[in-house]
Amino acid sequence: MSKYLVRQILVVVAVVGTITVNVLANALPINGMTTGDISDSFDVLFVPAGYVFSIWGLIYLSLAAYAVYQALPSQRDNERLRSIDYPFLLSSIANIAWIFLWHYERFPLTIAAMLVLLVSLIIIYLRLDIGRGYVRAVERWLVDVPFSIYLGWITVATIANITTVLDFVSWNGWGLSDEAWFVIMLAVAILVAVLMTIVRADVAYLLVLAWAFAGIGVKHADNSLVVTTSWIATVIVLGLVVFSIVRRWKTTKAVPVAV
Repeated sequence: MSKYLVRQILVVVAVVGTITVNVLANALPINGMTTGDISDSFDVLFVPAGYVFSIWGLIYLSLAAYAVYQALPSQRDNERLRSIDYPFLLSSIANIAWIFLWHYERFPLTIAAMLVLLVSLIIIYLRLDIGRGYVRAVERWLVDVPFSIYLGWITVATIANITTVLDFVSWNGWGLSDEAWFVIMLAVAILVAVLMTIVRADVAYLLVLAWAFAGIGVKHADNSLVVTTSWIATVIVLGLVVFSIVRRWKTTKAVPVAV
């Protein structure tokens, strides 16, 4: 028996557990409130329209595909996949913990859970070396892309989570308006997108940011500043997507991709 069999099983259990808890959070719902209902109770600008959160369906579908792929006997000794087992298990625990903390209104603690989730995904991203090394097409679609999407969304969710908690504790924003802080946070998110483009040219990650920024503009249609800056940010990120696609196309022409 391979020493990695137990880890493969644990990854599958972690994915099933994470999806189950997130489904029950809204189906029951946990503590009588859906995740979206709680989010909507805060007056926070850096939160997209409700439809944007449908991306969780894509995230969990892709993670399920990853779980099945990594559990195959042929992948049991795949060192690249096994290198992310433990940080993935940690990310799943953090995801589940966040749900319960959020639904039981322990909002300050949700930041800790979210940061653990974010750091875990960053470790996974770096260990997979997404956007740099050449991998088989099936592994790129079933491993790299799912974690690019997941990390992209948690990047946005972390900012939204922090702003929500600051609203919860009635932080005065050092005298700056909510709109001013929104523009600052959006600028930080765009900077992250630019850095990700330069370092990784990760199209999947960038598309998630564009999806979220557009959703913010849709939700706050009555705020001209938020709408304008959100759509400008969306256009900028889509421009980075095009740049990344062209860059990857030129790279693949120079070096054959493993299949």
